[in-house]
Amino acid sequence: MLPEIKNIKLSNQLELQYAEKGKKEGVALILLHGFGDSWKTFGLLLPHIPDSIRAIALTMRGHGDSDKPEKGYRTRDFEEDLLLFMDALRIEKAVIAGASSGGFTARSFALHNPQRTLGLVLIGAPAELRNNKMARSVWESEISKLTDPIGPEFLKMFAGTAVSDRIPKEFLESMTLENLKVPARVWKESNLGFFEEEFPGELNKIDVPALILWGGKDNVADRVSQVLLSQAIPGSKLVVYEGAGHLLYWDEPSSVAADMAAFIDSVMKIK
Repeated sequence: MLPEIKNIKLSNQLELQYAEKGKKEGVALILLHGFGDSWKTFGLLLPHIPDSIRAIALTMRGHGDSDKPEKGYRTRDFEEDLLLFMDALRIEKAVIAGASSGGFTARSFALHNPQRTLGLVLIGAPAELRNNKMARSVWESEISKLTDPIGPEFLKMFAGTAVSDRIPKEFLESMTLENLKVPARVWKESNLGFFEEEFPGELNKIDVPALILWGGKDNVADRVSQVLLSQAIPGSKLVVYEGAGHLLYWDEPSSVAADMAAFIDSVMKIK
């Protein structure tokens, strides 16, 4: 089943784009992308998710073809949009999956909205970035100095920190086009928001099943941080893909989809 591309206006008047596939009556799985991406970052993953699952990949504010307000790019802004998005689609509960920096929104949503969260999946999600030397270096040397229009040279440098040579060239080119849609102000304010995220903070209060997926060759989130993340979230399970990098849902989409499907099955058995 191919995903349908749709737009929806939220009660806060923002219009967001999303892709959806699977049975409407299936368990809802909402996928949240990382910094600078859009729903299209899940283009390699979506075909592998069973059609019994209602998979929804959301393009968050400021990204892709969703609305780009002047302000509002902190974690709680993205979290509020997600809640309004679920209300607009009349989704009572969903498994929330955050990839890369989208994990900050996913885990914050699970913490503050347990009654709307069936389970939490973190995919290559950093535990924190405020003390991450690479993130700080990229901020100081590149992101803090960005102006519009953003050039492809920056995007090649930014992507080069996380992309393996196993990804199809055509897919990478399509993602570069998506990255170019993000204004400089969104790159800057979102990045500052990530630096505000505390660890472990209140992660010990997350009260939903959690799955942490991580690539052993990740050069953004290291192994120690992932172990600490799994220890901080009660009852969470850490699965390591030793041959994958930061964007493991690009490197090993079939395996990531299978692990998420198995997780959703286990969550529904508990329910």
